Amino acid sequence: MAIAEDLDRATDSQWDWVAEHTRTYLASGGTEGHVNDGVHTLVLATTGRRTGTPRRTCLIYGTSGDAYVVVASKGGAEQNPAWFMNIEADPSVGVQVGTRRFTARARVASPAERASLWARMVKIFPLYDDYARKTDREIPIVLLTPLDGPAGAGQEGEVGPA
Repeated sequence: MAIAEDLDRATDSQWDWVAEHTRTYLASGGTEGHVNDGVHTLVLATTGRRTGTPRRTCLIYGTSGDAYVVVASKGGAEQNPAWFMNIEADPSVGVQVGTRRFTARARVASPAERASLWARMVKIFPLYDDYARKTDREIPIVLLTPLDGPAGAGQEGEVGPA
């Protein structure tokens, strides 16, 4: 079960550029790396489904109501990213959005939610459409609902992606 405190002790992504972004984000307390190349990113900590070890990665996000929305694209690879498989096994996650840290529950968007969320996320990051064309799998959309209050709480002055 990943919680907010796991963000500091989790193993970084295998991708060097993602690991570096994650370390910069966390070392700055969320003041650096939250906006990266014009998109908002968060840090997600999951529990490794085989090892039980906390894992972390940075992901582009949007918001929907009380939840943060992330896309399990893996660049259009044929298999889902490890973080997604980890949340399927254990939906408790640690999240940092800017300077706000919290524990959340992850869930896959329902078919009824997916179409509008996909359009919103493609508007934020248009390459998601390219990724979807590269794979036969339906790319999952995940909602991260904070256990301590609504998305954007504690982010004074921040205008999150919609």
